[in-house]
Amino acid sequence: MPGVALVAGLGNPGPRYEQTRHNAGFWFLDGLAEACGAVLREESRFHGALGQCRMDGRNLRLLRPSTFMNHSGRSVAAVARYFDLPAEDLLVAHDDLDLPPGTVRLKRGGGHGGHNGLRDIIAHLGTKDFLRLRIGIGHPGHRDAVVDYVLTRPRPDEREAIESGIRRALEVMPLVVEGRLEAAMNLLHG
Repeated sequence: MPGVALVAGLGNPGPRYEQTRHNAGFWFLDGLAEACGAVLREESRFHGALGQCRMDGRNLRLLRPSTFMNHSGRSVAAVARYFDLPAEDLLVAHDDLDLPPGTVRLKRGGGHGGHNGLRDIIAHLGTKDFLRLRIGIGHPGHRDAVVDYVLTRPRPDEREAIESGIRRALEVMPLVVEGRLEAAMNLLHG
């Protein structure tokens, strides 16, 4: 089973969005960079900040797109093409409205579920067959409230729950990088 060679965390750039729910993918990526000692540097050709580290003896690239969420695919596809990485070697970490804060799920493939970042990545890669780390942020209760909801800060209790989920996801990353997805899912989903 192939492992993961590239982790992309999704969010919106700039201080205005830094603490908003939509940036949960960035929060995860920042935690992963800290855990494995990666330094992310802006790379204009990749439309994002790229870093590299080793995890359990494997090279791992970390990507934080500097495009807005709806254009994440441009950055992810640029890195995948440059390093000749198949979609199967990619993990995309993103916020998920359908999961409550604190719940984190690993999933391979599937649709975009209305997530514009995933929609753009699927369009640019031409495939849905990549791994997703779905970070629950909860749902506002009505679809008309979704845009405002994802672009505002979570309440302190929600933020703590989201951070707790991210910590659990970071603990299983060595298994994910090795390609031991079932073991990682059992720990994360259990």
